[in-house]
Amino acid sequence: MTKRPLATMAAALALMSGPAEAAGELFLYNWSDYIPPALLQKFEQDTGIKVTLDVYDSNETLLAKLQAGAAGYDVVVPSSYMVKIMIDDGLAEKIDVNQMPNFKNVGALFTDPPFDDGRAYSAPYLWGTTGFTYDSARVPGGKLDESWQSLFQPVDALKGQIAMLNDEVEVYNAGAYYVGVPKCTEDPKEAQKILDALLAQKPAVAMYQSDGTHDRMAAHEVIAHHQWNGASHRTREKLATAVYVYPREGLTFWQDNLVVPKGAPHLDNAKTFINWMMAPENIAEASNFTGYMNAIEGADKFMDEALIKDPAVAMPAQYADRLRPDQDCSPAARELRNKVWTKLKK
Repeated sequence: MTKRPLATMAAALALMSGPAEAAGELFLYNWSDYIPPALLQKFEQDTGIKVTLDVYDSNETLLAKLQAGAAGYDVVVPSSYMVKIMIDDGLAEKIDVNQMPNFKNVGALFTDPPFDDGRAYSAPYLWGTTGFTYDSARVPGGKLDESWQSLFQPVDALKGQIAMLNDEVEVYNAGAYYVGVPKCTEDPKEAQKILDALLAQKPAVAMYQSDGTHDRMAAHEVIAHHQWNGASHRTREKLATAVYVYPREGLTFWQDNLVVPKGAPHLDNAKTFINWMMAPENIAEASNFTGYMNAIEGADKFMDEALIKDPAVAMPAQYADRLRPDQDCSPAARELRNKVWTKLKK
């Protein structure tokens, strides 16, 4: 999931269903609500390795933790642009994923990504898009325009009923698409246009929150939510009137990946976990739980039919030209983006 500012860490969840004599430990640092507990239990049963899970809500939270010297994690789940940053900053362990037995299952589109040539450092986890979802039963006329304008210049009924992700990159990207400037701009004047749009929108925003987006929509706390497409799928499971939007101005296409941080304490166990996750029957459970597609061939045989048929997940072909790939912006562009985010959140 970008693919997402510092946030309070969730408490560690120790899954204790493994064998009495475990073959070791694995410390996983992942996005919140992004892997099924039952799948981790299955891994424990298959391998004897006990898993402890910590969670975060953005790539920036992950990076800050690693830069601060956190040395206890064995596997983390960064988005594509963050994989590149980790590699360049010496924060990722070279584990030759491309030599693992189950790498043969990785689809051709995911075997040699620009952020990790040849997959020496990372394995694909899940992928998706970042658009927005609305409740068609609660908007005037039952339909919103397929445009970011629906969130940035909302009709009166939506004012105070919009939630945006609490994610520096995703919110900034949405603003960039809306005003029509490059999301990796190094021009302060263009960054100012994004800030102006976000500040103009802010009075209509009920909250900036990345956790529990599907539950929030289902509970009618908001009418529209800036949202990752898998979360939109889970929203629709509870709220039949939910509609996912692919804005015509563009939306981010992202990949999340499995990476071993430099100096991981249980390196062999981390490699075992990553190889195990590239088995079709295992990654399919992650897709079924999260509502996101994966990069493993043969996984569709184990996936829920409702997932494959949901347009929020299996994107209709007519929206393909709206996808904008995740980017590793330059340091200058990232600094501008951070300044915009800081001013927005004051």
